[in-house]
Amino acid sequence: MDDFTVYGATFKEALKNVAKVLQQCEGHNLSLNSKKCFIMMQEGIMLGYCISQSGIQFDPAQIEVILDLPAPTKQKDVRGFLGHVGYYRRFIKDFSKMAVPLYSLLTKDTEFEWTPTCGDAFYKLKGSLTQAPVLKGPDWSLSFHIHIEVSDFAIGAVLGKKKGVLQNAIYYIS
Repeated sequence: MDDFTVYGATFKEALKNVAKVLQQCEGHNLSLNSKKCFIMMQEGIMLGYCISQSGIQFDPAQIEVILDLPAPTKQKDVRGFLGHVGYYRRFIKDFSKMAVPLYSLLTKDTEFEWTPTCGDAFYKLKGSLTQAPVLKGPDWSLSFHIHIEVSDFAIGAVLGKKKGVLQNAIYYIS
């Protein structure tokens, strides 16, 4: 087993949950590598995401890699860029709508032609990563809200929750 997280709403609850996990590991003869264990951290990087008490956001080091990518010059570059940025699509409202010009470069029997529209989409997607929100985990005591938008070429939705007058995004999908 690799990469699992144990947490709690309070320090006491987190400690209780760590004890439960350690008991399960012991009961199933699993050993933990002490050099790879990080216990009682306030935040950490896991699977390309920065997870903290305030929510989930992307790993800034990974975003730097994407922001440094040059404009694509062939289909393979477009595919690679969309793969990189697509990993973080849950943070980007209207991802599919923004990416339409780039996806059109990947259709079969299409000659690669980098147009100003493609360039706009490329830089807009990169820019959206620098302004992406911190996503909150679900609060099961609050009502969930789903906002859906549909166009001729894309469909998108936001799962969120409302606490008072504030609305927090939990997940974007498009």
